[in-house]
Amino acid sequence: MNGKMNRIGVFTSGGDAPGMNAAIRAVVRTCSYHDLHIYGIYRGYEGMIEGDLKRLEKGDVGNIIHRGGTILKTARSEAFRTAEGRKKAYDTLMAYDIDGLIAIGGDGTFTGAKIFHEEFGMPVVGIPGTIDNDLAGTDYTIGFDTAVNTAIEAVDKIRDTAYSHNRLFFVEVMGRQSGFIALNTGIGSGAAGILIPESLSDLDGLLARLNKMKMRNKLFSLVIVAEGNENGTAQQLADLVSERFDGFETKVAIIGHLQRGGAPSALDRLLASRMGYSAVEGLINGQTCVMAGIQKNEVKYVPLGDTIKGSKSPDPELIKMAEILSM
Repeated sequence: MNGKMNRIGVFTSGGDAPGMNAAIRAVVRTCSYHDLHIYGIYRGYEGMIEGDLKRLEKGDVGNIIHRGGTILKTARSEAFRTAEGRKKAYDTLMAYDIDGLIAIGGDGTFTGAKIFHEEFGMPVVGIPGTIDNDLAGTDYTIGFDTAVNTAIEAVDKIRDTAYSHNRLFFVEVMGRQSGFIALNTGIGSGAAGILIPESLSDLDGLLARLNKMKMRNKLFSLVIVAEGNENGTAQQLADLVSERFDGFETKVAIIGHLQRGGAPSALDRLLASRMGYSAVEGLINGQTCVMAGIQKNEVKYVPLGDTIKGSKSPDPELIKMAEILSM
């Protein structure tokens, strides 16, 4: 495919993240400014296959910048994993004369977009929307800041009851393969320990710190656990501590999907707006099969292959700092 952009499709896919609506709003209003037709594709790749598209006007995205979730809905599509499913999706887009796509999501969304581009030549620009902040090529992803703020707010409330009852709380946050939420939540809440997938040596250090706490008769504290931590779940770790130490009354709190919902933070609204605007500008100027990321406060167009294959881990210096501050 080539030529001037006239009609663009935008969709959200994978897990929802606060700020996705702000990105959709920016995409629609930037397209309107350039006199482009913009179509919302509902339910991600599944809606693309089934023809669930709607023309969006500026009024359709009014009063959504502050809303969590995504007005375009999201779904995972097994059908799009097949060549037949992707051909149906392409035929749908051709029926609507779509010239380019903007895909808002994470690793799985970008993998599908890259394959789609390679098979059919469909121009596509990705916007990183995932609370895990684990995509290479951008300093922050949409939803991460809000998720951390939500987790810290919950942990602050848990701290009150931990102090009141002299309890040791293991608080589990999201992050199956990424410790960004856990690390930032732990630092921001002053936790005694943080266990993340990227650092397996944390457990021994945590047990040593808990032993020192017990010797000082400090029996209340907080430990933040990423759900993908290979040392065990929050419940398993709480059970382990109960077996090894007398005196600690351990409790477990799992924050869960609270981290996905809620109004996006100011930072996520600004980030999403910049990325949405930049995605449209990129498509207009010939960018394709790239992600509109932000590095050192500058927009960078990163090849989707690089962000999919690339790895991104928390700064080791930040991990070291967290350990020092928790002592």
